[in-house]
Amino acid sequence: MNRRHFLTHSAVAAAGSALGPAFAAAPAVRPDAGEGPYAPGPKPAPVVKPGEFGFAAAHFDHNHIAGQCSALAAAGGTLRWIFEPDARKHAPFLQRYPGVKVARALDEILADPEVRLVTAAAVTSERAALGIRVMRAGKDYFTDKAPCTTLEQLADARRVAASTGRKYFTYYGERLTSEAGMFATDLVAAGVVGRVVQVVGLGPHRLNKATRPAWFFQREKYGGILCDIGSHQCEQFLTYAGARDAIVTHAAVGNFANADTPELEDFGEASFVGDNGATNQIRVDWLTPDGLSNWGDGRTFILGTKGFIELRKYVDLTRNPKGGEVFIVDGRGEYRVDVTGRVGYRFFGEFILDCLNRTEKAMTQEHAFKAAELCLRAQAAARRLTG
Repeated sequence: MNRRHFLTHSAVAAAGSALGPAFAAAPAVRPDAGEGPYAPGPKPAPVVKPGEFGFAAAHFDHNHIAGQCSALAAAGGTLRWIFEPDARKHAPFLQRYPGVKVARALDEILADPEVRLVTAAAVTSERAALGIRVMRAGKDYFTDKAPCTTLEQLADARRVAASTGRKYFTYYGERLTSEAGMFATDLVAAGVVGRVVQVVGLGPHRLNKATRPAWFFQREKYGGILCDIGSHQCEQFLTYAGARDAIVTHAAVGNFANADTPELEDFGEASFVGDNGATNQIRVDWLTPDGLSNWGDGRTFILGTKGFIELRKYVDLTRNPKGGEVFIVDGRGEYRVDVTGRVGYRFFGEFILDCLNRTEKAMTQEHAFKAAELCLRAQAAARRLTG
């Protein structure tokens, strides 16, 4: 008989208290709700008043730029400028952000002292050069993933970030804008599963081939599948395992279903061993069938010495097309928590405060760069599985 239906109010309250403020709402959970002590805390509120943190958006080559802007705005940021050479891409931003100005050149943005941060989603191979230009102008930089396509670009970005003191951060959205991913971050930090031994990350995506720009299929420009989608998985491994570095023990890529675009890699896998002994296995692909109700069945599995967690981020097959589900097993029982609309994305408020206060509470600069380094090293080491 399933133990999760027999948690008492006192047991829930005691467990919630032990986990601290992030789980303060636990006593209100019904004993039969299946969440046990793991009810999410309140969603984050904006951290600044309108106008206190101005940012600009540039180069809309990937539609992730919309999410980057909306998350910063939800945290209190004010979008002051946009710069995108293709005027057809302006309309959604002009409608969403009344009063935003359209720059004729990037220099207009860089010359505005009220712009503290530039967020961008340029062609992947051009992101490092753009970031270096932004940092040298005295602004912080927040780019779509992956932040670069070569180790040489990464070294240049590291050097300029160090010399200017500016931030070069990356939109690792599969954790930072996943409520399941952010809730798991808190669970692991609270010691719910003990010491993390292994992280397994699955990052399937729907290709939507007809809507992709030409550069998406050019290896030199997108960097390869482990560089691209794999960057998410590397960042999650470092976060959940608490590792500061790792070595690549296996990597492979292939193009199994897209012979007409030979430079595209539609499958990739890699394994890592962290400097703390934790291991990581990832699988990423562009093979999601059209029958899936979402763009990809992204999942993460976190194994610890005291329990384990599974994240069904975007869909729970045949049951919940929205996903946002976190499954937890500990020494007391098994629990399912639907976190949709209950956790929010606290990284962005913390990041804004880091930019203002020159702190590193949201994420350290080295963590952001190390995730990029690991995916690039895996890409470089990858064995080709198809001709």
